[in-house]
Amino acid sequence: MDRLSYNTLEKQNYQGFLLKDAPVKVLQFGEGNFLRAFVDYFFDLANEKGGYNGKVAIVQPIPVGRKKEINDQDGLYTVYLRGLQDGEKVVEKRIVSSIATVIDPYEQYGEFMNYAVDPQIRFVVSNTTEAGIAFDGGCAFEDKPAASFPGKVTQLLYERYQKLGEASAPGFVFLSCELIDHNGDELKRCVNCYIDLWKLPDGFKAWVNDKNVFCSTMVDRIVTGYPRAEADALNAENGYLDENLDTGEIFAVWYIEGPQYLEDELPFKKVGLPIVVTPDCRPFKQEKVRILNGVQTTITLAAYLAGNDIMRFALKDPAVTDFARSVVFNEIIPTLPYSEEFPFTNEDLCKYAEVIFERLNNPFIDHQLMAISLNTTAKWKARVLPSLLGYQEKYGNVPAGLILGFCAYLCFYHGYDLRENGLINNRDGKEYLIQDDRAVLEFYFAHKDDSLEELAEAVCARSDWWGLDLREVPTFMDECRRQLRLIEEQGMQAAIKAAAVAL
Repeated sequence: MDRLSYNTLEKQNYQGFLLKDAPVKVLQFGEGNFLRAFVDYFFDLANEKGGYNGKVAIVQPIPVGRKKEINDQDGLYTVYLRGLQDGEKVVEKRIVSSIATVIDPYEQYGEFMNYAVDPQIRFVVSNTTEAGIAFDGGCAFEDKPAASFPGKVTQLLYERYQKLGEASAPGFVFLSCELIDHNGDELKRCVNCYIDLWKLPDGFKAWVNDKNVFCSTMVDRIVTGYPRAEADALNAENGYLDENLDTGEIFAVWYIEGPQYLEDELPFKKVGLPIVVTPDCRPFKQEKVRILNGVQTTITLAAYLAGNDIMRFALKDPAVTDFARSVVFNEIIPTLPYSEEFPFTNEDLCKYAEVIFERLNNPFIDHQLMAISLNTTAKWKARVLPSLLGYQEKYGNVPAGLILGFCAYLCFYHGYDLRENGLINNRDGKEYLIQDDRAVLEFYFAHKDDSLEELAEAVCARSDWWGLDLREVPTFMDECRRQLRLIEEQGMQAAIKAAAVAL
């Protein structure tokens, strides 16, 4: 079978959209599945439907990456987006042709610097993982390239500044997609740290901060990547070998925090893509974190301890679905801070929540509950605690569904064997691995002989984890004790049924 390439598609008389030749207008750090099914997919649509006529050049951010696999296919790859829309299964397939090439700056530093001085390149996109935007004081300006991502960006900027007229050099627009708060601001901060460390000129520092735009962004699409179990069948159906197959859900949204003129400068608005330029991403993040992430964190461990392994199969249980929907519509949405700074109506949030339940029920995505369980301690504080406190403040008592999620967390983490890779507990006699911050796991192991009520007292007292002593929240401990007794006496399934309220 021939490998996917422009030549292969020509031999097949392929009639879909392809853009073989166009100038590079976007530089991208990262060649992973997410960017290819999200950013590069969007630029491909902008080329087809908006006449953008621009290619993406990818900089491999670490020495080992997918340069060869992508370049061997002329930058082409197939994306499958699959999910539910209005209750119906939808599958969209597209060959993406927006990538020009992938370079390895560790072997091709000169080519990397050539992109710095290309005046047609305006946008710099990145997804270098949560650990990518970090300052490493061990990087030297003379390194080719600097090991850290912000170090590479600083080198790129300095080359552009020097070669394109210093103060008159055109700046970049950075679109950071890393999953950290204020990702663009943090990239800018790290770049300024390198300018100071490397004693680069004051004029350069002024140009970086005045002529370049560092946008914080919030991305939302589940990308499941290479479909290993289906790859042979999909390749046979397509009639070509594609080592860069990529899969994800239909739903997508990209919020870009930046000046309003970017809405016209970016090639997405006239195409009608789900990309919003806003002066403040925080309301959209709050909506997502409190509703989508909040309900995931609340129901995951309870559903797992009730015998489920995959989210969409857990939601086939009417009690789990009623539990989840009650948490969202009765306990989370009513607590969100409606104000000018949070510009959503109750109707907006309810519509968003219905989309979330379609996403959680996506028949093409097997969300492993154990994967969602990682680092639940920090997740619960960020995603669930604000809703719980808001509910208590508004109604004078605590919400039963969110408390059940917390009790399930206590039960799930009540492990008995601490190992190098995590804490061990068991469900129905079968071991499972709890993974979290090491200090958290050591605390739970130290309390392995506690009763559940004793454990609840100890955990709730950890104000360093929660930002407050949960024992001081009115009715919190009483509701915890009640639900823990129900779990011990009747099991997690009974506790879920008790917390479920059909809407």
